[in-house]
Amino acid sequence: MAFSWVVPSAIWLVLHFTAESCRIQAVSAPRASGVCAKGTVTASSGQAVPPGTNITVSCRLAAPPGASWCWAAIFLNSSEQIRGQGGSVSKTFLLSSHGKHTFTCKSICGDKAKLVCGIDILAGNPPDEPRNVSCIQFGTRGRPTCTWHKGRFTYLDTAYGIELSNGTDTFCFPEETPNLVFGSGALSKLDFNSNYTVVVSASNQLGNASSQPLTFMLVDIVKPHPPDFLVEFDDSSATSCSLSWHHEAQAQHYRLRYRPLSSSTWSTVEIFSREKYHLQGLEPDTAYEFQVSCRILPGRGLWSDWSSTQSQTPAAVPAGILDVWYRQQELGPGHQNLSLFWKALSRSEAGGRILGYTVTLEALGQGKLPAQSHRTSQTSFSRVTPRVAHRVTVTAQGPRGSSRPAAILILPGSLDLPPPERVSSAALGNSSILVTWSPPVTPTLPVGGYLLEWAEPRTDPHRQPRNTWRKLPPSRLSTVLAEQIRDNVCYGIRVSALYQGRAGRAASVRANSTAQAPSAGPQMFATPWASGVLVSWEEIPAPQQRGCITAYHIYLHRSSRQGQPELHAVPAGNVPRSLHIPALQPGEHHELWMTAATAAGEGPRGNSDSVCLEGAGDWLTLVLVCSFLILSACVCSVPPARKVFQRLLSLLLPQWQSKAIPDPANATWAKSLTATKAELSAPSSPFLASGFQEPETTAVEESWAEPPEPGDKLLVGSAGSRGHWPQLYQRLLLEPEYISSPGPSAQSPEPEPEPLPLFPAAFLPPGPGCQGNLSLDRVKLSGSSFPR
Repeated sequence: MAFSWVVPSAIWLVLHFTAESCRIQAVSAPRASGVCAKGTVTASSGQAVPPGTNITVSCRLAAPPGASWCWAAIFLNSSEQIRGQGGSVSKTFLLSSHGKHTFTCKSICGDKAKLVCGIDILAGNPPDEPRNVSCIQFGTRGRPTCTWHKGRFTYLDTAYGIELSNGTDTFCFPEETPNLVFGSGALSKLDFNSNYTVVVSASNQLGNASSQPLTFMLVDIVKPHPPDFLVEFDDSSATSCSLSWHHEAQAQHYRLRYRPLSSSTWSTVEIFSREKYHLQGLEPDTAYEFQVSCRILPGRGLWSDWSSTQSQTPAAVPAGILDVWYRQQELGPGHQNLSLFWKALSRSEAGGRILGYTVTLEALGQGKLPAQSHRTSQTSFSRVTPRVAHRVTVTAQGPRGSSRPAAILILPGSLDLPPPERVSSAALGNSSILVTWSPPVTPTLPVGGYLLEWAEPRTDPHRQPRNTWRKLPPSRLSTVLAEQIRDNVCYGIRVSALYQGRAGRAASVRANSTAQAPSAGPQMFATPWASGVLVSWEEIPAPQQRGCITAYHIYLHRSSRQGQPELHAVPAGNVPRSLHIPALQPGEHHELWMTAATAAGEGPRGNSDSVCLEGAGDWLTLVLVCSFLILSACVCSVPPARKVFQRLLSLLLPQWQSKAIPDPANATWAKSLTATKAELSAPSSPFLASGFQEPETTAVEESWAEPPEPGDKLLVGSAGSRGHWPQLYQRLLLEPEYISSPGPSAQSPEPEPEPLPLFPAAFLPPGPGCQGNLSLDRVKLSGSSFPR
């Protein structure tokens, strides 16, 4: 009891000795004057005035000047304002600006000026009321300090003081380290059981001002130092830790906050009257930042600054089970491409970092083939397998072990399982899509749920598309997709019914959450085709579609027509992307271009192309000529038809064309050839010169004609016509088999007709002219002498 009385008394005695008298009085403003030996200067106001005040300044010399050329003058800031004779002068001034104004009185005689006396007048402001007064003590052993905001600048000497009262006595503590904007002053030590009132006072020559009183107890203004604390982890649990701390003031109220280093969001916990706390719900194998703060009493006082530390939680065995799904693609008889994909575990389910995945495939009904295990670091796996039932398990591996296996049974024959009916979608905006459907009609197996798959369009051919799916119970016939959905992107959505854990056929739909008009048009290709034009186009790149394409518009403008072009609308989704526009006018130019549209509107046009169909007469002539040549070749390749065709030509062509061609075997040169062969066939030695006699050479006189000029007509049967071609005539009429035939006979049999040439004889040039003599009595001819 004595101690509780002695301590406050001792503290209060300290206040008596350290504080000053706190009676700051308003400083009076007497009339400003300056008295000097040579004269005086007086002002009608005090030394300090507010801006905008009119004052009268007088100057009086102590001894009047004896000469008439001496003057008394008043200067303001070294600038002469007025002068007068007789030893005195006065003038009224308006002080409109803040600050010090210096008035001096001078005696001027001729060109010499002597200083007589002077005064300073200050134009300033009275003090404003000090605002935002606050007091704080750092630590339990520090000294309280009060701060305040001074208000506008006074331009005058202003005194500030802190009036401290405990209800009985009042003491004043002066301002420390003066500042133009803020003021501060330190108090003596206070006790925790007293109530105090603080008022900040300000005073200058123009007035006084005091702040609103601030009442507090010492416990309310003490800001403790940050506590020291320690974080400890238990190896048996990777999701909890223990925190302990110590503080000099033995505070009764603590707060703890923590966050993963990869996040900016804090989780906060408040602790009362304890210096240890067991924290749970952390993520394994994660770096955390922990911070602790305290104050002395719950609900009172100032919070200390945060003390901080960082720690890493240990890893744990994965606790979750992977969500696995699959997709089958038939490759041929007895084989399929089996694609597996799964969702990564959350940080808490994975127990930390996942190092990889193990996929085990076990074929059922294939004897005792061993199961195959594969390791991958991806969340998908693909393998070509026999088209039989498979049991598949997938596990995740972490630093401290593997997760429980996720097992699925994959059976062949899912194509006979019907899909859901009336699948539709609706854009909800805000990165979400509504998908609805109806149950399958007459399913062969009970429906155990539904599977939804959605994916963005594939923009990179080297990057695998990311599979996203969701499993729903059979009672759900709609869902809102908001996971990994971006605005202005067209998603392909597949909905399948689940039958005993496997998916049936899928129903597909395209959808987007929001859409804009495409930013580009399709690349178009126009090709003339069947009296019209075939238009084909490429799909717009996915980033430029900006939503699901609903239709393509083909514009056709005819050069012979004015006005709007023809519009041909093609619904999106048609494969192949092409359209045939028939019945175009031959010889007319047509310009074509395309646009694409989404639900938000039509985009810009793509490239343009021009098409002009050729006239029908040119095509008809070409078709007739080709048909005639093909028909002639086919007919002449059959012997009976060839004979009929030859007789028909003999009736249609001139009569001289039907005359028999003379047999070269009856010619004179053929008889000589027979005799020569007999001579050459006699035995002779190759080493005797007399065994070979060179035949006598006979001169041959030939008559040649120039080939026909372009445009000349060939007169068939005219002996004097131009364009006689001996070599061509020899090639066509003198064949080798006739030359090597036996000697002449009385009557030569009719030779077997040879295949008709492509061009009949009527179209050949006439034979050699008759202008020269050609003797063939002793000329050797063989088949090799004619060009083929």
